[in-house]
Formats: sequence, C-alpha cells, structure tokens
Amino acid sequence: MIAITNLSYYLGDRALYDGASLHIKPKQKIGLIGLNGTGKSTLLRMINGEFQPDGGHISKSGDCTIGFLNQDLLSYQSDESILSVAMQAFERQNQLQVQIDKILHEMEHDYKDELVDKLARVQEEFEALDGYSVQSKAEAILEGLGFVTDDLQRPLRLFSGGWRMRVMLAKLLLQKPSLLMLDEPTNHLDLPSIQWVEKYVQSYEGAVIVVSHDRQFLDNTIDTTVEVSGGKLVYYAGNYSYYLEEKDERNEIQRGAYENQQAKIRQTERFIERFKAKATKSRQVQSRVKALDRMEVVDAVVDENAKVHFRFQFTTQPGRHVFQLEDASKAYGEKVILDATNISMERGDKIALIGANGRGKSTVLRVVAGDEPIEGKRRLGHNVMFTFYAQHQLESLNINHNLIEELKYANPNKTETELRTVLGCFLFTGDDVFKKIKVLSGGEKSRVALAKVLLSQANFLLLDEPTNHLDMQSVNILIQALQQYEGSYIVVSHDRYFVENIANKIWYIEDHQIKEYPGTYQEYEIWVEERGLQSAVSDKAVVSSAPPQKNSAQPAQNKAKTNKPTSNEDAQKLKKAKKLVEELEDTINTLESKKSETEAKLAEPAVYEDAKALADLNRIYADIVQKLEKANDSWETAMLEIEELAG
Repeated sequence: MIAITNLSYYLGDRALYDGASLHIKPKQKIGLIGLNGTGKSTLLRMINGEFQPDGGHISKSGDCTIGFLNQDLLSYQSDESILSVAMQAFERQNQLQVQIDKILHEMEHDYKDELVDKLARVQEEFEALDGYSVQSKAEAILEGLGFVTDDLQRPLRLFSGGWRMRVMLAKLLLQKPSLLMLDEPTNHLDLPSIQWVEKYVQSYEGAVIVVSHDRQFLDNTIDTTVEVSGGKLVYYAGNYSYYLEEKDERNEIQRGAYENQQAKIRQTERFIERFKAKATKSRQVQSRVKALDRMEVVDAVVDENAKVHFRFQFTTQPGRHVFQLEDASKAYGEKVILDATNISMERGDKIALIGANGRGKSTVLRVVAGDEPIEGKRRLGHNVMFTFYAQHQLESLNINHNLIEELKYANPNKTETELRTVLGCFLFTGDDVFKKIKVLSGGEKSRVALAKVLLSQANFLLLDEPTNHLDMQSVNILIQALQQYEGSYIVVSHDRYFVENIANKIWYIEDHQIKEYPGTYQEYEIWVEERGLQSAVSDKAVVSSAPPQKNSAQPAQNKAKTNKPTSNEDAQKLKKAKKLVEELEDTINTLESKKSETEAKLAEPAVYEDAKALADLNRIYADIVQKLEKANDSWETAMLEIEELAG
C-alpha cells in the first residue's frame, strides 16, 4: 500500500533518517515507537505529504487515502455543532443531502416529472452511500468518545482543546481512510474512551499507524512494532510486549558480536603495532590494515532502559493516618462532585484515582490539598507534609534558572553531585544540567517538575497526570522512583501500565462518593468485569465491594423464573426470533468465510496484473461486506427482540 525506500531527512546537520525503509501493508496495525526527538511525528508528516524527504522516496498505491490525527488539531475551532463537524467526514452524502433538500423545495412550488426523476436519482445514490444512517453513526462514535447526547448540538468552540481533539478523531474514524495515522491519540482521552478507541482500532478495516507512549494501548491494538533508532526503521513482527522480548534477544546477539569484533580489532591492532617496523612482516601488516578499513563495524548496544538508583527520602515520618474526609460535599452550582462522602488513607497507601473525565478526579486532588473549599471535614494526619504536582504547575518553574538551580530551590540541603544524580535519573546528563528552563520542551519540563516533587522531602505526594508528555523511558523512570519512594501518594492517571506498577489501592468516584478497591489495577479490572456480569442478572446495576450476603443469588433466580413470555403469542414471537438468530448466524459465518477467501485472492500479486479481474474481485468484496453489515444489523435487532420478549 505504501513503500518507504532509502528515506533520508535532516534537521540542520543532524540526520533524523538515513537510508530508512519500510513497507506498510493493507490492514496492518503498526506501533511507531522511539525516544522523544527521534522523528516519529516527522515520519507521519512525510507520509501525509506535509514534509518532503531529503533523499529516497515514499510511494503510495493509487487508491490509498490517509487520515492523520495530530496535536495541531487541538487549536481547530468552529461555530458549528460538534455533530456537524464530525459529519463533515461524509462529504458526498452531505452534498447529496443539500441537493435533495433543494429539489424538495423546488417541488413545493413547481411539481414536475423532471424534478421527480432527478430526486429519484439523487436519492438512489444517497441510499447506496448509506446516507440515511450517517447521523446515527456520527452520534454513536461521539458518544463512544465520551460526549453525552446533550453535547452533540453545542458549538465546537465551547469545548476545551482535549475535547476538540476527540471531535476531530471522531471525524477521522467516520472517514474510514485506508491508512489511519494516530499521533498520541490517548493524550486527551479518559480511561473509558481509551478502551473504546482500542476496540475500534482492533476492528478497523484499514491499516493503522499509532504513535503512543501508552504501553497497554499498543499491546491491545497493534500487530507490528516499528522502532525509530539510529536513523533507521527497525521492524518487529509483533506487539509492544513482543518487541521488548525480541529486542532483548537481538541486543544480546549484537552485544556478543560487538565484543567479539572488539577483541579481534584489539588483536589486529597489537599485531600491526608489534610488526609495523619489520620489513619481513610488511605484507601481513598491510593486509591487516586493509582488513580493518574494510571491516563493517558492529555498533555497541545502547541501553535505553535507564535504572534509578537514588533514595528519595524525607526527614519527618507521618503518623498512621495520612488523610481523611468526613461527610465531604463539593459542587459547582448544580454539578455535584461529592455528596457526603467518607474516605481515609493510611501511611504506606499508594493510591491511583481513576475513572472517566468529568467525574471530579482533579477536584478531589485539590480538595485533598486544601485548594478547594468543601462542606464537611478534611483532616491531614500528624506530621503529614505534602506536595502537589499538576500540569499547570510547570508554569511555576523559574524559566531563568538552569536545572541545577531549580532543583537546589526545591531542596537546598542537597549537594550539586546529589542533584546531578537525580537529574541523571530523569535523563539529564553532562552539560544538560546547565540548560535554562526556558529552552526545555514540555516533556523535559515535566521531568524537572517531577524531580522537584521527589526532592521536596514531602511524605505525601499528590500527582495529577504525571505521565503526560513523557516518553516510555521517562515513564519507566517515574515508575521506579515511585516504587522506591517510602511515603504515601494519590495519583490520577489514565495510563494503565503505569497505574498497575505503582498502586496498591484503587479509588474511583461513583454516585458522588469516593470508593475504594483494596488491590492492584489488574485485580480491580477483574472485579469490575465480574461486577458487570452480576449486574446483568440483578435488579440494580450497583454491587457493593463488601462480600455478598447469604442467598444473594435467590432474587436473581426468582426473577429469572418470572422473566418468561406472558402469552402464547409472545412465546411464538420468541421462538421465531430465536430461529431467525440461528439462521442469521449461519449466514454471517458463510459471509465471513467468503470475505476471507476474497481477501486472500485480493492479496495475490497476479490479480493486480489483470485490471478486469481486480475490478470484479473488488465488486464481489464490496457486495459481501454490504451483506455482512446488513446481516449483523439484523442479528442485533433480533437479539434485542429476544431480550425484550424474555424480559
């Protein structure tokens, strides 16, 4: 579909790419990874045609369409409703709708056969393009990305940059390009929306390239990993976890080859040095000199998994109880965040506060910090000293300080050597420590601010989205630092890998209450899944975290007995609906088999040499896909009918 051959691209005299090559195949799901600054976003922009390579070329098949989600879209504004903006994806359908409306308006004043015929033709094309369902598709995707129904008619300009990005993502998904390029798609999404996008990408019919620092998102969505390293595009035939294992093996092989070659080079250089002055050995010496010149040098393995070896200590030990809320309530006008909630944490608690945006997670952190007034009581424990990290606090960094000066401000008792050690943990080495804050990128400023937090000697940390703008290496460093931290903390984050590795308890907000799950994130996910299954057979979709009472299954059993058709007519309808479901499942299985067979034929190179055969196969494939979509829709309708009749 797309071939990248011997690609070169320079920033000044630095080569971002030097002879890089990659082939992108239809339906391939690629995770593009690498350290910040290696050129991942630049590659996407070259594929999109925004940047031109300095060497090599990027060739695309004639029918290749590209959709590109990038951070520039944050600034896009419009007075149109978000539903209208998303529906811009249906360019042809929108044009036809305008024509239909215009013809109908003309017919109100001048009803004639010519207009009737024209209307029929336009409506036929509109229906063929599924024009009558485009609005429902747009609504479904927007709601999947976290918008509520009341939001859909609100102007785009009223939403923050993160929510505008979701609208642009919805528009892109509705366009269904043959290649979907997503640059950090999870940056502005909450956890439910991330999980929704994951499922969408998994089932996406076209090819996908994702740039992301969210390890779990990559593991759940990609089948190929491409690493940008040393100006090359290094291919791994698996997801991110596979890449980590495979890279370790490749590094081990490379390390052995490097050490063997270095030993051979040293041996050869000793021979040259020893015998270069002897005429009888001149031929052998010259031979070895030429051999060294011709030798293809094996690069040393660069360890990109930095380890943190620093104790983040504090001088004052807190009491057993760190923090407590009693009958705490918080609201902004009619929007209630907390309502008479009670929660407490003890020394050693490492808590992740998770959930959908809009539930009030950041508000809770500000309540804990005392930055938000509440009704009820807020208590900090004995000797508790806290510090608060949030993105807006990057602005409080002194832009005229260098890194050493900024960290010295956080902890004057540390020596320069100790501060250099901390900065080294956060990937600032050598002369980097003398850079001014004002020249740092957003990600670098985040690392400095996090280093300040950990140096503050606070025994209680409040961290709001600390992994935003961090690459995977920096996230790994923060994980290690928090694992070594001996105090307590509350972290708000949507990064599941990060949360799994730093939290021993989960807090979530439900029914305006802060609730606690006493375990890891992975255990919490299993509990939530089990809870969902229980709620499906109970009268209420609320399950307490307390152990179930005896005979708690009895009401569900009694309900199951009463959930039967109340008449022979209903029983007949139920029987008929079940039979239809069986028939539709057979049809769907047959169509899916035909779809797979046709895809296999389309993948054969010989087909592309015969234009007529290719056109016929594409027509057959489109017909199968259309029938399959209708069969799936019918199956869903029949299943809903069964549930209604049985309930």
